[in-house]
Amino acid sequence: MYLIENYARLPVRFVKGKGVYLYDEKGKRYLDFIAGIGVVSLGHADEGLARVITRQAQELLHVSNLYENPWQEELAKKLSDRFWTKARAFFCNSGTEANETAIKLARKYWREEGQNRYRIITFRKGFHGRTYGSLSATAQEKLHKGFEPMLEGFDYAEFNDIRSVEKLITSETAGIMLETIQGEGGVNEADPDFLEGIQKICEREGLLLIVDEVQTGIGRTGRFYSYEWFNLKPDIITLAKGLGGGVPVGCVLAREEVAKAFKPGDHGSTFGGNPLACKSASYVVDRVANLLPQVLEVGKVFKEGLRELHAGKVKGRGLMLGLEIEKECKEIVLKALKEGLLINCTASRVLRFLPPLIVQKEHVEEALRILQKILYP
Repeated sequence: MYLIENYARLPVRFVKGKGVYLYDEKGKRYLDFIAGIGVVSLGHADEGLARVITRQAQELLHVSNLYENPWQEELAKKLSDRFWTKARAFFCNSGTEANETAIKLARKYWREEGQNRYRIITFRKGFHGRTYGSLSATAQEKLHKGFEPMLEGFDYAEFNDIRSVEKLITSETAGIMLETIQGEGGVNEADPDFLEGIQKICEREGLLLIVDEVQTGIGRTGRFYSYEWFNLKPDIITLAKGLGGGVPVGCVLAREEVAKAFKPGDHGSTFGGNPLACKSASYVVDRVANLLPQVLEVGKVFKEGLRELHAGKVKGRGLMLGLEIEKECKEIVLKALKEGLLINCTASRVLRFLPPLIVQKEHVEEALRILQKILYP
């Protein structure tokens, strides 16, 4: 073995993929309902995306951010045009980098305003990444174990409890950072009233609202950005996972007034926003925009099918769904793997489903048949 053993890998090796299916080295087919943890939006080996990647690789892969970049400009326009107000974009390589950037930008904004606001309120069971800033923002002590001390400047509130937020606000509070659906925390949905309350607090106190759309964004919930389901006007959102369809790319989209806090030299990324990543993401954005009605329709069928299993609480929106059962679900994931269905377990008792956005009703029916067989042997 030559790899650091920081992953609990399942006993299968995939060598090929097509659409919503993966194939192992023995040729066995698996229905992929985790999509690289919500990454392969267009499924595996999408012909259009493959052509874009090939053409761009033959022309230009990387030039660095020392120079103007038309591929970034094209993608930034597409993403900002869908934002609720005029915005600017910064490109990086992952969700954790996007969240690190958002944290830095929030602090820098208040420094530029001449105010000592640096603390950010986040929520228990939330997840924002594995690097030190994003991990410190992640209010799950089990993930902190062994890496203490965490970075100063984060206060943890209870999800869907507006009073717990009110109690944490001080003159040093810079903003509130949240997910509209906590993916890693168990596919926990934010109550609309709670989010409306958060928006009102931010407006009243002058706080920045940061919405982590790393998992929920780019069509995953049936809207291009998940905050669109609610009466939210975020100052900053973070994107990654499904944005590149499998090519690593992250993005921070910030309201123009906030974005201007970053001056040359304040932040950067060597690989961030390279031509290959941006051209790929630009193609994905165009495709996903046309898939939103399908995501809603198929997601509705899938959610109802999960409810009809009567196996536990069904949670989530669109094609970001969870089934909370009354026991540890790792064994169920292994049984599903054996039956040719790829899912995963989060928060120990929640089966999580993140299929590619191209998934059809017949694929959902196939997945439900396998789940029925596993849950009721």
